[in-house]
Amino acid sequence: MPVTAGGDKEPTMTETDKPAPPPTAFRISLFARWPDMDFNQHMRNAAYLGASEDCRMSFLAKNGFTMDEFQRRALGPVVLEDKLVYKKELKLLEKFSVELALLAMTRDGRRFKVRNTFRREPDGAEVAVVESVILWFDLRERRPVVPPAELRELWLALPHCSDFEWYPEKAAGSTAG
Repeated sequence: MPVTAGGDKEPTMTETDKPAPPPTAFRISLFARWPDMDFNQHMRNAAYLGASEDCRMSFLAKNGFTMDEFQRRALGPVVLEDKLVYKKELKLLEKFSVELALLAMTRDGRRFKVRNTFRREPDGAEVAVVESVILWFDLRERRPVVPPAELRELWLALPHCSDFEWYPEKAAGSTAG
């Protein structure tokens, strides 16, 4: 169980704390392109990160949060951290899917973590996992902000990872988002 800076334990999440996840994950299908290859003739790390971003932005656009909408609101996502774990190779022209699920979130939705799972098609083999910590950024004020309620709810409606957790609240005096 996470512990806050003051030593208080974060409350345990109950089934009522999170909405029932949809029956299927959000997923996009892609293929390993020539510019995605590295010297070892398999997909390079930056290509996995780019495909993760494409999956997240496709999810947002499909649900009404297009680039125009983000510009109108002067709001944007900022990736604070990416963790990439390789499991199998993806080679040139191999088809694959990228799934999106919610791994963690602050109660106000300001900061969250998602997991992108890469599966080779058609055998479904898991080839990589990318976990990204993201926060919402006010593009005018240049600072982290709480997102609009509908954006927070959109992320909460994603399927939750089995190890989903609520991030602890920000410690008093902290300037981090």
